[in-house]
Amino acid sequence: MFDNLSDRLSRVFGGLQRQGTLTEQEVESAMREVRIALLEADVALPVVKSFIRSASRRATGSAVLRSISPGDLVIKIVHDELIGLLKGDDDSDADLRINNPPATILVVGLQGSGKTTSTAKIAKFLSDRNQKKVLMASLDTRRPAAMEQLQLLGEQAEIDTLPIFAGLSATEITERAVRRCEIGGYDILLLDTAGRMHIDQELMNEVVEIRDIAQPRETLLVLDGLTGQDAVNTAGEFDSQIGVSGVVLTRMEGDGRGGAALSMRAVTGQPIRFVGTGEKIENIERFDPERVAGRILGMGDIVALVEKAAATIERESAERAAKRLQKGIFNLNDFRRQLESVEKMGGMQSVMSSLPGMGKFAAKLDQSGMDENMLRRSIAIINSMTRQERVNPSLLQASRRRRIAMGAGVTVSDVNQLIKTYKQLAQAMKLFAKKGRGGIASLLAGAGIMPGRMPGMPSPDMMPADALKDGNFAAEMQKLNSLIGKR
Repeated sequence: MFDNLSDRLSRVFGGLQRQGTLTEQEVESAMREVRIALLEADVALPVVKSFIRSASRRATGSAVLRSISPGDLVIKIVHDELIGLLKGDDDSDADLRINNPPATILVVGLQGSGKTTSTAKIAKFLSDRNQKKVLMASLDTRRPAAMEQLQLLGEQAEIDTLPIFAGLSATEITERAVRRCEIGGYDILLLDTAGRMHIDQELMNEVVEIRDIAQPRETLLVLDGLTGQDAVNTAGEFDSQIGVSGVVLTRMEGDGRGGAALSMRAVTGQPIRFVGTGEKIENIERFDPERVAGRILGMGDIVALVEKAAATIERESAERAAKRLQKGIFNLNDFRRQLESVEKMGGMQSVMSSLPGMGKFAAKLDQSGMDENMLRRSIAIINSMTRQERVNPSLLQASRRRRIAMGAGVTVSDVNQLIKTYKQLAQAMKLFAKKGRGGIASLLAGAGIMPGRMPGMPSPDMMPADALKDGNFAAEMQKLNSLIGKR
């Protein structure tokens, strides 16, 4: 998401940071580059004009040009403006209105936007993260197998769905769903409405009838993020006819330019509630303007990283691993657990892109062959070892390495590379233990997040200086401490 925009802005601000002082002309030149980057990202022209006008006015002030680090201050100004663009003037509607059960959420959108899948993803998210009892119901009586699709997704997500009865209209199903929700003691009812290839009055009339029966607390519009400004136009049409309280953008993990997300709040006035980031049922995130703005400017998102870790890694297991690391104990079983943790959190690229200053390295991972297959291959190599070999890697002589390579279906050089990487990581862990760093850092290391080094990942001395000393990194670590404390 926003990869192209982030790369372009990183180049623009990288030049500013290398200069000790800035002139007004240099700031104006940088803002022109920012304007071009936003337009290339398919951000609406009126939004770009307003953004550049506001940022330029603040960035060319005497307080900026005379500051100790004017380049960093200009970046902060752009960061604040991005947050304002994504958040809007009023952020009082940032949270879903689902506190008083039963709360109905109406899901609408065009056909092919990922509406049914998004309904199941939202249900899973609210069930896991908010500990809500959720019921889903499909009101799509026109698309073949639409109801069966939601039922199947409900089984995968372990979310209840309304039993299917043929021959009922969408309004009759709505009435049944509302009664079932009240009788069953559900906290949330998610209604998946029928989609159309284009906006028509028949669709709108049906949705209005459903809305009047269900009285939803939230009406979420699902839009395909790859459609760019068409998504913004569609949102305006739906909002004007049925009223929309929030937007869900799908397929935001692809190579789209992100203009729809940046334009949505400014053009429609409606907040983006969720973004879909993949095909799996758990690939959905709450849209947080501050964190998204940080990602765009290459500041990372440690909070999101910890949330992924908390969702995929057992805390007790991570704490046990952290205690072992504090004692300087790190064998191939520990290494395998780290690899498995990274795989569960989306791979090395996902992890590194969430760390401040590491975005450039994350972008190069694909070129170096670091992907999910590499992680799985490394795990397979370790699984091909005996229990004694994993506990005592010094046993791994040439004959054993040949046997392991045959068992894992890889070459001996692959086994040698993994063992070399393990030794480098084990040495780093011993140094980590000698320095006595505990608490959050130990927990993260036990979870496989940091400061460990995966195969192909640059060593700490190769990391960019701003990744290690950036003030934003310290601020994010404070957020991380707070988050871990709550969990």
